Amino acid sequence: MSNSKIAFVFPGQGSQKVGMGKAWAEACEASRRVFEEADDALGMSLTQLCFEGPEEELNLTANTQPALLATSIAILRAVTEAGKKADLVAGHSLGEYSALVAAEVLSFSDALRLVRQRGQLMQEAVPVGIGAMAAILGMETEAVASIARAAAEGEVCELANLNSEGQTVLAGHRGAVERAVALAKEQGARKAVLLSVSAPFHSSLMAPAREGLEPHLRKTEFLDPVVPVVSNVDARPVREGDAARNAVTRQIDSAVRWTESIAWMAEEAGVETFAELGPGKVLTGLNRRIARGRRCLSLSDPARLEAWLTTPEDASQRR
Repeated sequence: MSNSKIAFVFPGQGSQKVGMGKAWAEACEASRRVFEEADDALGMSLTQLCFEGPEEELNLTANTQPALLATSIAILRAVTEAGKKADLVAGHSLGEYSALVAAEVLSFSDALRLVRQRGQLMQEAVPVGIGAMAAILGMETEAVASIARAAAEGEVCELANLNSEGQTVLAGHRGAVERAVALAKEQGARKAVLLSVSAPFHSSLMAPAREGLEPHLRKTEFLDPVVPVVSNVDARPVREGDAARNAVTRQIDSAVRWTESIAWMAEEAGVETFAELGPGKVLTGLNRRIARGRRCLSLSDPARLEAWLTTPEDASQRR
């Protein structure tokens, strides 16, 4: 039995796809029950939306957020039933709520209701067309921050997702973000593109969403985590329920510090294995660039869990 530390990490919006979670529900009774519980908690067939779509409806922020949470927790139930436990947990943006469920800070039903409200409030915070987000690839974070400052011209243009060194997402007013894309191209970015998202997430323009969600967060019970949760806003672990609540409150209109979070877990906490519990492998790709030499794997389907359970955890498996 290996004593190496394991972190479970949970993806956020953008990882969703029609059919997600279906293989898990068919393979594992505990996973199937998660989807049933989600349907009951929300009074809608989230199961059908995840398994069958339609895609346009799944991609509505207010639906995407609980759908991804349910899929991640369905995978978590199967993984823990198979005997794998996490020493630390973290989640990218929305994924932090999955991490809080995994750490027993939030009940699954409370988390579902919160993320549905969060999705609706984030969607309503900025009228469609006013805000934008853009990905800047192949530039150092500090260079992107400098471009954001230059492009703002009195509008909002801020670092939103610090995904890995060389992959940064900006958010703010559409005009400012478009100016930043043009500047990044001029200054040699490998790629600078506007993202097809409906709002400028993780920027100060999301302040109305934070203010709207805060009362719901305050009246929800947040227990002390059973394992540390590394928060997006501070890239450090929270160990008390009140601190976890404070972190997800600030998270809505603050940058996701993913690079620092993963680096801290690898270098300071000694995590050897990062397992992504969700429908895609976006975080696995990022984590391999941040935590070089550590084992990074995606548990997007039951076959991948089986492979993890039957593969020795030696250096030859780290890639």
